[in-house]
Amino acid sequence: MAQAYMTESGNGGSDPEPSASRFRRRLADLRKDPGIWRRGGVLAGIATLISLVMIFHANLPNDVGNLGSLTETFLPWLGVAVPALLAGAVIRKSATALIAVLLTAAVWANLFGGLVTDKSGAGGNLVVATHNVDADNPDPRGTAESVARSGADVLALTELKGSAVPVYEKALAATYKYHAVEGTVGVWSKYPLSAGAPVDIRMGWTRAMRATVDTPQGKVAAFVAHLPSVRVKLNAGFTANQRDDSADALGAALAAEPLKKVILLGDLNGTMNDRALSEVTSQMRSTQGAAGDGFGFSWPAEFPMARIDQILVRGIRPEASWTLPRTGSDHLPVAARLTVKP
Repeated sequence: MAQAYMTESGNGGSDPEPSASRFRRRLADLRKDPGIWRRGGVLAGIATLISLVMIFHANLPNDVGNLGSLTETFLPWLGVAVPALLAGAVIRKSATALIAVLLTAAVWANLFGGLVTDKSGAGGNLVVATHNVDADNPDPRGTAESVARSGADVLALTELKGSAVPVYEKALAATYKYHAVEGTVGVWSKYPLSAGAPVDIRMGWTRAMRATVDTPQGKVAAFVAHLPSVRVKLNAGFTANQRDDSADALGAALAAEPLKKVILLGDLNGTMNDRALSEVTSQMRSTQGAAGDGFGFSWPAEFPMARIDQILVRGIRPEASWTLPRTGSDHLPVAARLTVKP
């Protein structure tokens, strides 16, 4: 008589199903699900809307509450929605939503993926830094000493309170032999400064200046600017008209600069994505975008969400760009290492 034998595993049960087999079986089950393409329409719609906003953000109107500029200021944060939408697509078992979310992720990666990685290099012969020190800073001396430790050869400070200027001058004197202050902005340098003068950005008082820095590699024009603040108001939206007018004036001053090597440092109250700064950003290169480590968000200091403190260059090669430790200000200082060719 023929006998049949059954082989059992050592633990008394059958062998576990290989993970590849489970995946193929699960995929087959999903293919048999008639609702896989019908479910998740809302999730797919949200993902598609986010993709369209990222792709066509320049076409969003600014006529109503400067909606376009507001969106562009926080544009990278639209990517936060991707993980939540992806989880929803998986829970809903929706192929339609999954494809839409993956496309949204691809759009975000195309726009901002390059900012996530560290692009810094090892070269450079000039270190610069800028900091909005906050007029209400409770510790101006500590702030000055902190940014001086950055190793910057040229340091720009904005939102200088008149009564605090002597404190900054005294605290920075040991590190920086030369300095110039115009209104509420100033520049400190280890190299000789000349031709310091205010720059009119149509505000009625001085919040921008220009000086020539005589570096070992030659003369460099250093602009320091603090563009007007912007506000988000329930009855007026994103109010930025004065900031936009000042940006245009600053752009005109930069365009008229005769020196070929130019650095712009300061609080521009806008990101590189903000179309309102195009008169400035179209002729300058962001050190963070070219050689930064991550997004380099600088404001607000307690939870940075946007990079509105900028270091922009022309005729100079960025090598590295980073944020500095928090001080008593509501902004983080930012720094960059540059190569200035003779």
